[in-house]
Amino acid sequence: MTDARPAQGQIPDKPALEGLEEKWDAAWSGRGTYLFDRARATEVGRQGVYSVDTPPPTASGSLHIGHVFSFTHTDLKVRYERMRGKAVFYPMGWDDNGLPTERRVQNYYGVRCDPSLPYDADFTPPFEGGDNKSSRAADQVPISRRNFIELCEKLTVEDEKHFEALFRQLGLSVDWTQTYRTISDDTIRTSQLAFLRNLQRGEAYQDLAPTMWDIDFRTAIAQAELEEREQPAAFHRVAFHRTDGAGDVHIETTRPELLPACVALVAHPDDERYQPLFGTTVRTPLFDVEVPVLAHPLAQPDKGSGIAMICTFGDVTDIIWWRELNLPNRTILGLDGRVIADAPDAITTDAGKAAYAELAGKTVFSAKKRVVELLQDSGELVGDPKPFTHVVKFYEKGDRPMEIVSTRQWYIRNGARDEALRDKLIALGKDMSWHPDFMRVRYENWTNGLTGDWLVSRQRFFGVPIPVWYALDENGERDYDRVLTPDHASLPIDPSTDVPAGYTADQRGVPGGFEGENDIFDTWATSSLTPQLAGGWERDPELWNLVAPFDLRPQGQDIIRTWLFSTMLRSALEDDRAPWTDAAISGFIVDPDRKKMSKSKGNVVTPADILSQHGSDAVRYWAASSRLGTDAAFDPQNPTQVKIGRRLAIKVLNAAKFVLSFPVPEGAEVTHALDASMLATLHGVVREATKAFDNYDHARALEVTESFFWTFCDDYLELVKERAYNQTDAGQASAALALRLAMSTLLRLLAPVLAFAAEEAWSWFNDGSVHTADWPVAPDEEWGDPAVLTAVSTALIGIRRAKTEAKASQKTPVASLTIRAEDHTIANLRLAEGDLRAVGRIETLELLDGWSELVIDSVELAPQEV
Repeated sequence: MTDARPAQGQIPDKPALEGLEEKWDAAWSGRGTYLFDRARATEVGRQGVYSVDTPPPTASGSLHIGHVFSFTHTDLKVRYERMRGKAVFYPMGWDDNGLPTERRVQNYYGVRCDPSLPYDADFTPPFEGGDNKSSRAADQVPISRRNFIELCEKLTVEDEKHFEALFRQLGLSVDWTQTYRTISDDTIRTSQLAFLRNLQRGEAYQDLAPTMWDIDFRTAIAQAELEEREQPAAFHRVAFHRTDGAGDVHIETTRPELLPACVALVAHPDDERYQPLFGTTVRTPLFDVEVPVLAHPLAQPDKGSGIAMICTFGDVTDIIWWRELNLPNRTILGLDGRVIADAPDAITTDAGKAAYAELAGKTVFSAKKRVVELLQDSGELVGDPKPFTHVVKFYEKGDRPMEIVSTRQWYIRNGARDEALRDKLIALGKDMSWHPDFMRVRYENWTNGLTGDWLVSRQRFFGVPIPVWYALDENGERDYDRVLTPDHASLPIDPSTDVPAGYTADQRGVPGGFEGENDIFDTWATSSLTPQLAGGWERDPELWNLVAPFDLRPQGQDIIRTWLFSTMLRSALEDDRAPWTDAAISGFIVDPDRKKMSKSKGNVVTPADILSQHGSDAVRYWAASSRLGTDAAFDPQNPTQVKIGRRLAIKVLNAAKFVLSFPVPEGAEVTHALDASMLATLHGVVREATKAFDNYDHARALEVTESFFWTFCDDYLELVKERAYNQTDAGQASAALALRLAMSTLLRLLAPVLAFAAEEAWSWFNDGSVHTADWPVAPDEEWGDPAVLTAVSTALIGIRRAKTEAKASQKTPVASLTIRAEDHTIANLRLAEGDLRAVGRIETLELLDGWSELVIDSVELAPQEV
């Protein structure tokens, strides 16, 4: 506990929450309240630092109430650690690059990127302020890649300004001098350097392989970016012809358009129906290609006819079969999602070529329709298609189902095919502390369920360039065995404009020369390095050693598989350790019907209006009331919890003003049993709140603090106010000092939640900020017995109830009243008898012991004056 101090600030006549956000944000910025004190951090060392790997929100849209929810959770812990004396490193990042930014820029400015066009230094976009909805590419003005990137950078900078303003309004205690963008020169250098070191160690590689492909965004998609959606489909029963002439084999497929890409039929090895066919061949309908009949345990006997066709590639299972059964690749879909012009070499008959020609250039939908018509005409479609619905994989931001095409891409090994690496990632996850702990299982399930290495290249424009070139052979073709890499000191580089060592610019694109890589990194390949980006890895060694490994990774549960896993992977590969000691996982925000809020469902709530209408402290209270990992309901039409938080914040201001109205005499000491009891009770709250915050349980810390605060206001403050006013009372100094000490402690306990109200009230009687004040610590030796306050509060409630039952005002004097209770309760009541008489306006109070419970009886109200 700190000593009471004289009043420092002007207490307003009518304290109010309005205007506190602007007032205190300006004050905190001007004073540098939340700046990372590097000098002190250097002095105290890594153990005296608390560092946060803050989630960088995507700067390509708008913040939603979920951001407010989860970022407040982080801020609660950060403010607590700062008050505990830690030098807090709390940066903010902005996730600028990637597909969402490109899509937003296309619609906002009415443009699209065409890398073949030259740069136009005087380009002006056709308009500004698009609605961020899908628009036709034909209506967008094509511009060069450099012009497009300039517009991306311009718009993200503007978005970031709005984001920062809202986060400041929310009261996040971020050090705004410690910010980074995922597309700056420093970021590009860090991301390229990490990749080159992966490449040197053999952890990064390039391969021509089946790739999940989004035909709208025209880019490869990683496993972690996929989601499943229900889609209508139909089973088509198709006849394959046995080569030995012994009849037909019927398969059922949802993808008849992939018949020209068929490379085999497959059934389960234990399926007696098809065991005689294993090792034989059949010919495909329409295209007359001979394919083998094979066995594989992934085939499902109870699905369709029990035998399936393997195509390159219809789904992920096709890839597994293709790889494990060593089958040929007959890909027929191009990067635009249309059937390519050239038929697979295996189609040799005139009829087969003619059938393929009917499909060339068609979309998947049109090709499917035409194949079904051809099968009906040939009699190889058995019966009518049977409609049903099933789940189909989509890119999480895409509008059409994923296709699988064969492309050359860059990968980073992630443990999917490396048991030792996978075991290391699992072990590092077990060594961390997870809040709540069950979230660790989601990480382990994802890690154990990986089916392929991490695809990190993207065929897009706004992102970190992959820093390699390729030597060209005498025919001008890329020699993929001669990948050229830059010297680390030359980073950052753009291989589309920079020249590799040993070559000149005029050798670009000519036989015997070189060609730059056009692909960029997947946005997660950069975001996986947020600790390195924020902490100065390979840029500021002193800072890196002060903050890494970080103390906290806060994030949402839906990106454990992407952001958390990928960051863990990069740290394991580079430093052989976890990047943080603790992970705090927030739950989802759900609407009143308990449905997760999402843009696609149209139930997202933007936070600006809520903050302005109810005040930031009220919204912070709502967020703080939910434990980590727990979903929280939010009804913008009736935000009950927000209203409760606003009531609490207003009560804090009014209670502080009331407490500060009682003068504390020089040399005052706590001498009264009730005052000591109140402080002893408060010390217990301090211990429990401290323990809760240490365990990342901010909701419990708020719960115990708030409960005591209302007891303090409703009971204790009412009990002692007469004594605290009366300067002739021997107990006045004790009451006034106890009130002042309690208010000082309560403001510090509530400061992480009610950041603005606590700071305002604190300023009325303290110098400096409550957010840099010492967190309260309970004394080793207790000052009093909490049972006294408990007994008196219980009696006060009984007295109030008796007056209510008598239909009398609480201000009605009581001529006489008797309280019966247990011996120790009566003894405690005698210690505060004067305060109890005063608050109840009791003339004669009789206290009788020897009873098993506290009872108020023999209540005689004083005559009422007319």
